[in-house]
Amino acid sequence: MELVCPAGNLPALKKAVDEGANAVYFGFQNSTNARQFIGLNFSDKRAHEGINYAQSRGCKVFCAINTYPQPSGWKNWTESVDQAAKLGVDALILADMGLLDYASQEYPDLSRHLSVQGSATSHKALEFYHQQFGIKRAVLPRVLSINQVESLAKQSPVELEVFAFGSLCIMAEGRCYLSSYLTDESPNTRGACSPAKAVRWKETDSVLESRLNGVLIDRFKKGEHAGYPTLCKGRFEVEGSVYHAIEEPVSLSTLDLLPKLQSIGISAIKIEGRQRSPAYVAQVTSIWRKAIDSLNNSLSQEQHMVWAAQLSQLSEGSLTTLGAYHRNGNKKC
Repeated sequence: MELVCPAGNLPALKKAVDEGANAVYFGFQNSTNARQFIGLNFSDKRAHEGINYAQSRGCKVFCAINTYPQPSGWKNWTESVDQAAKLGVDALILADMGLLDYASQEYPDLSRHLSVQGSATSHKALEFYHQQFGIKRAVLPRVLSINQVESLAKQSPVELEVFAFGSLCIMAEGRCYLSSYLTDESPNTRGACSPAKAVRWKETDSVLESRLNGVLIDRFKKGEHAGYPTLCKGRFEVEGSVYHAIEEPVSLSTLDLLPKLQSIGISAIKIEGRQRSPAYVAQVTSIWRKAIDSLNNSLSQEQHMVWAAQLSQLSEGSLTTLGAYHRNGNKKC
């Protein structure tokens, strides 16, 4: 299985390559990618340097252009496709059907991957994207059980990529508008659940408050880890109790599922985290590289536990979960 790792900036890209990533994925400095934050992503010059660095070391480079263009900004998205093709990326990660059509017509020889933002959860959906736009691979949303993933793998006409580790989204990717109720901007079109301009922090003697467009999202006590404010991971008062009413800060980790993912024919596992530091990317890539390489060898339980503990320390809230994978859903996809 390929190990696909995040590259939010050039130092992170180099760390991922050096630690054994088979592929890295990046975005441009605009709203065409789903991680639009100040200080992240690539200019044309930086992208050129990063692509040369990765490809000269046998690592593939994927460009994420995976938000949904609006009529007034269509040219921004097509120009990003043109830019990625000119730079010589190995594949485009796309969600919008219009953009998939544009890429397939203009650059038929450039591999196209369906983004997780495309939210394809059935083999019929995968067949549609394959027949209409010639996609080579699809990244599955994080809402399927492992049994449903296995069902898809048996019927899929394209390679499948699944998320292995990182921030967990409980929403149907590409269809979530929750944060737009506070920010007036959809993450599906602007590239950020909580745009930096809407985020405010206020420290008092006893707590640290986070707000999103003026709305209180959370309060953190002294010494308590404070995560980036997103509406779905806030703490709210419900019937007299204050708790994470929608989703707890926790990271997805499929370390225990690696043998299963390999046996059912998953082509690639993906690490989330383009917004993370180069040090984080290096640590996570190193662990998952070792874990994948160990699949065909006997692995001690002690070593597995060491990796799991290391990943827990790198996760949100120092907690990991199998997310939807653990559900007993047997419904065919």
